[in-house]
Amino acid sequence: MTQQHKYRLLEQAEPGELARLQELVRNCNWRQVFHIQPSTGLLNDPNGLSYFNGEYHVFYQWYPLGTEHGMKYWYHLKSQDGVNWQDVGIGIKPGDPFDSHGAYSGSAIEHEGKLHLMYTGNTRDAGWVRHPYQCMAVMDADNHITKWEQPVIPEVPEGYTDHFRDPKLWKQDEYFYCVIGAQRTNLTGCTVLYRSIDLKRWEFIGELKTDLKEFGYMWECPDYFQLDGAGVLLFCPQGIAHQGDHYHNIYQSGYIIGKPLDVDALQLTHSQFQELDRGFDFYAPQTLLDGQGRRILIGWMGLPDISYPTDTHGWAHCLTLPRVLSVQDGKLIQQPLPELASLRQGEAQHVNDTLTSHTRSYDHFSGTTYELKCTFDVLDAEQVGIIFRAKDNEYSVIRYDVEHHKLVLDRSSSGVPLAIEYEETRQCNMTGKQITLHLFVDVSSVEIFVNEGEEVFTSRVFPSSQSEGIQFFSQEGSARLEATIWQLHPQGNTEK
Repeated sequence: MTQQHKYRLLEQAEPGELARLQELVRNCNWRQVFHIQPSTGLLNDPNGLSYFNGEYHVFYQWYPLGTEHGMKYWYHLKSQDGVNWQDVGIGIKPGDPFDSHGAYSGSAIEHEGKLHLMYTGNTRDAGWVRHPYQCMAVMDADNHITKWEQPVIPEVPEGYTDHFRDPKLWKQDEYFYCVIGAQRTNLTGCTVLYRSIDLKRWEFIGELKTDLKEFGYMWECPDYFQLDGAGVLLFCPQGIAHQGDHYHNIYQSGYIIGKPLDVDALQLTHSQFQELDRGFDFYAPQTLLDGQGRRILIGWMGLPDISYPTDTHGWAHCLTLPRVLSVQDGKLIQQPLPELASLRQGEAQHVNDTLTSHTRSYDHFSGTTYELKCTFDVLDAEQVGIIFRAKDNEYSVIRYDVEHHKLVLDRSSSGVPLAIEYEETRQCNMTGKQITLHLFVDVSSVEIFVNEGEEVFTSRVFPSSQSEGIQFFSQEGSARLEATIWQLHPQGNTEK
């Protein structure tokens, strides 16, 4: 496939091409039930997350004609509760002079009764050299979007390469600000800051000053906000080497946190970089502030430059569930949006038991789409954990190694292998004699919230549809177990 072939609009599809993709998708056994996913093609970064006109709005990067990263649209969903989503359709269509090769990632802010969407317009010249533009579109209360004819930031400042993208907006006092992910000409990553009085004319302020020197070769998807008195910068550094349990994915996603940003001095005083998610498949998170004043995060449940088993079925990737953020002891705590309880169907099943050096299953604890919350009180066991999506030799495992103070997610036997060159386990430090694991299991994914959001593991898994088993275990000793399971199904349709 030529590069140009990937940069086609929907109307440029070959006869029958979209229908063939739709048929592949219909026959796929790994379609999700309660996660946002594309109807065909590739989904990636969440964009324009916002609470506007009394509703939650989510856009995402979408290439409809294949699972490669081709001509990107913004696709639009809205919701009353942040859980059950309504299809709005294409939000931003690329193909104009300043987004001729894709409407890349960006963000949204309300101003004068309208939602302003700022995004990176991707273009290529005849020599296939990239020229990024920061563009603006405006959505009215009827969800009609109009693109401005000219970019609002037409040039890359001196000292930076054409890897210059993903503007994230906020307002502070009388000014609008945006951070943009950038690469210096010495091929190191950073974040830069712009300021505007009206969202039309933007002034380059400079590069944010941090203690991270030569920390990767590109910082993607920055997001700055203040929360619980702290200043937080999310970003995705590319090119970070492994360090112990850290940085084992192809690209990383995390944050620095400290004092609120001094926009005049460009100074961000902060702690060390911390990963947002300990799992295999998490990238490009973005946040919004909702009508209740909650800071909510949604991420891309996928990674660039990785082949996924659904690629041959005409689609790839989904978004994570929404997470409410808070700050505790200099760390971001991520908890599932409480409204997710609306997905629960049927009566909850409970168990209260003591496990002694064995593995046990329970009636009604099984399935492919469920919410499971359990607490292990470790008496003298060396390990405790959960085996899920299990049948015969196919299963996934989350285990707490009490002796070695590690929490480990193992997908080495989860089904169709995925990105095994980046290893098949993920782990983090964990201490204490009690651990709470809160799982949201969908057909081809799991999100595990640990100790009320102290850690999160997000991962795709691709087992057979018959792998429904759930087992709890203790090894070399005893542990008390309390567990509750709910079967889940959305009221709305997430296949958008």
